[in-house]
Amino acid sequence: MTSTERGIAAAEAHSAHNYHPLPVVVATADGAWVTDVEGRRYLDMLAGYSALNFGHGNRRLLDAATAQLERVTLTSRAFHHDRFADFCTQLAELCGMELVLPMNTGAEAVETAVKTARKWGYKVKGVPDGRAKIIVADNNFHGRTTTIVSFSTDPEARADFGPYTPGFEIVPYGDLAALEAAVDADTVAVLLEPIQGEAGVLVPPPGYLAGVRELTRSRNVLFIADEIQSGLGRTGRTFACEHEGVVPDMYVLGKALGGGVVPVSAVVSPREVLGVYAPGEHGSTFGGNPLACAVALEVIAMLRTGEFQQRAAELGEHLHSELAQLAAGGAVAAVRGRGLWAGVDINPSRGTGREISEQLMARGVLVKDTHGSTIRLAPPLVISKEDLDWGLDQLRGVLEG
Repeated sequence: MTSTERGIAAAEAHSAHNYHPLPVVVATADGAWVTDVEGRRYLDMLAGYSALNFGHGNRRLLDAATAQLERVTLTSRAFHHDRFADFCTQLAELCGMELVLPMNTGAEAVETAVKTARKWGYKVKGVPDGRAKIIVADNNFHGRTTTIVSFSTDPEARADFGPYTPGFEIVPYGDLAALEAAVDADTVAVLLEPIQGEAGVLVPPPGYLAGVRELTRSRNVLFIADEIQSGLGRTGRTFACEHEGVVPDMYVLGKALGGGVVPVSAVVSPREVLGVYAPGEHGSTFGGNPLACAVALEVIAMLRTGEFQQRAAELGEHLHSELAQLAAGGAVAAVRGRGLWAGVDINPSRGTGREISEQLMARGVLVKDTHGSTIRLAPPLVISKEDLDWGLDQLRGVLEG
């Protein structure tokens, strides 16, 4: 057996089969490239679903983590530590908000947003106890906890995990009229991805997010933007909502906030919203720990320059121009996305998304399929134009060869 075969066999024997990864075993990584246990190099065109926006082994992030590792890594929120105030202050400023509630994973942050919206609904809006309703969109992906899969429309995420949590209403994504019809006196929040990632990088119709903002403001309902994948530079702006000049009532952040080094997530909101909490009502042992704060502070510093947003915008324009040419040739049925983020629907005559992903892996490019015929492209924002073009050439070779 090869080293790859041994590694995969051991993983299959001793881990739950909740993922179906491509048959590559990564050993080292740098920038936009990874190297497997056999010494083969691959261009990473997925970037940990946007967790690695700043690339593998980013020196600034590693230095920040290393320095903090030598000082203190965890105190729990039972005590203060000297990185926490700076993290909360600077993240709030980056978001144009007032308060931050740090957690670890994206799903934890979404759960926190749900709890916050309900508590705000009871304490501020005056919704009768137990009747708070949150409106979500079909094809959403907000995580995999039991509450979150209760409002999923993806059978793989939802089936066999009931009974399901009540309090949610699902409407079609991008349909403002359906959303407006669903809002009632008990509605406390609308929870949306500004661009739906897992669904295939679905971009809503122009004006939709602005319409959601106007509707929620007029009906005294919170607009919660799940920017876990779309935020922090991915789309060419700090937040995807900015493309329509929209500021939600609450940002839900994760993935790139930890720089691919440690899990860091947060809910960021005005004081009127996050100020509803009292001590003991919500928390996390590792949420806002010193190591997480140190890394996230460096992420925030990198985003403040605008360099990565501009890079995503410029390279993203090039990416979508090249993909449009592929679509014109018939090998691709449709292309969607914004910035350095694209969903590519493969013409079924060329193969499934999984098959195309495996063929690309054989050519040294790593992507991931979703929903059968779609592959997602989300390279690190540090990728060079030359490497991006090489990766697109491999895709062209697979589809047109």
